[in-house]
Amino acid sequence: MNCFIETEKDSHFPIQNLPYGIFKTNDNPAPRAGTAIGKYILDLSVLESNGFFSEVFKSRKNVFANSDLNLFMSLGSEVRKNIRKILQNILSSDNPALKENDSLRQLCLIDSVKCEMCMPVTIGDYTDFYSSKEHATNVGIMFRGKENALMPNWLHLPVAYHGRASSVVLSGTDIIRPKGQTKADDAEMPSFGPTRLLDFELEMGFFIGTGNKLSAPIPVDKADEHIFGMVMVNDWSARDIQKWEYVPLGPFLAKNFATSISPWIVTLEALEPFKTKKVIQDPEPLPYLRSKGDWAYDIKLDVSIKTEKLKAPFILSKSNYRYMYWDICQQLAHHTVNGCNMRTGDLLASGTISGPDKSSFGSMLEITWRGTEPVKLPDDEERKFLLDGDELTITGWCQGEDYRVGFGEVKGKIIPAV
Repeated sequence: MNCFIETEKDSHFPIQNLPYGIFKTNDNPAPRAGTAIGKYILDLSVLESNGFFSEVFKSRKNVFANSDLNLFMSLGSEVRKNIRKILQNILSSDNPALKENDSLRQLCLIDSVKCEMCMPVTIGDYTDFYSSKEHATNVGIMFRGKENALMPNWLHLPVAYHGRASSVVLSGTDIIRPKGQTKADDAEMPSFGPTRLLDFELEMGFFIGTGNKLSAPIPVDKADEHIFGMVMVNDWSARDIQKWEYVPLGPFLAKNFATSISPWIVTLEALEPFKTKKVIQDPEPLPYLRSKGDWAYDIKLDVSIKTEKLKAPFILSKSNYRYMYWDICQQLAHHTVNGCNMRTGDLLASGTISGPDKSSFGSMLEITWRGTEPVKLPDDEERKFLLDGDELTITGWCQGEDYRVGFGEVKGKIIPAV
């Protein structure tokens, strides 16, 4: 598949990817839809106004001229797949329609450095799962010991909590250190103030394209038809606030102050070549969670930290999405099995993704083992948890033969509490 726009082998955005996002420029400050191709953003609203998608959209107008992707996402997987085929054809080196049309190319092909990315989706609801067995086991050992590491229900259902959609922010947004109640083990009463144990969580998330009616569950083998695509997620956590508040109903203020996502949504079609065998689930899940497809996605994940002293980012973790125990189809099927209705734009995140060893752990809580084993950084620095001025970057990609399908990055810098 050859594109007339040259892309480097390590580019996240070759013609095999074509993710969707919302962007704006100084010349045109109206947010609109685009797709990333190499170092450029292809303005889909311009292509739409020039009739390139008329056969697919039919009587619908300005699908890509909206300030979010929700309308496009709601049209379903077949529309999405057909638009992808059209885009790949437009960008093909054999097609002169855009390649040899200088005026149109100057209108719709924009250098990404001249663009500002916007929140791609209007998010209605946000659910965060807890679906990495390694992460759940590590946390369980820390707080309950090896004998009771996993709670009795964990191997039977995808555990989750309902997060706060209003505090989901785009990559690059500064993260203000949150305040809340904490209680030291030897203290008689709790105290109030900024969290001292601020953490990142390496996660991925997926957006709902088409939802389901109330009381009409989504079957596990139909779940992928309802999923539009995936993003990188950093679900920031205040561990000391979490420890004091989470009993008996789970995470609350320790989680809902900020969740960062990457700006580009990578579709399931782009991820299809990177399916790999899923981890063995033992015991076998109940029938409604048994999928005919025994697959996961092979997505390489890196987490790096840049402190105010460091000259270059330092790698904290190298992990992989294929370590997940519960997959996206099982998560969605379980979420709706009681009749819960999903809506276009709902975000579901994986929970912290950790691998089998320390180099692949997905949080400072695990990497430093509750702060008892600080991370040694260059220039005689160390970290138990995150300090003001630290900047975290998470990136992910699938490696093909001579190309990558990537997600870009999700980045956030910690600034002092207000």
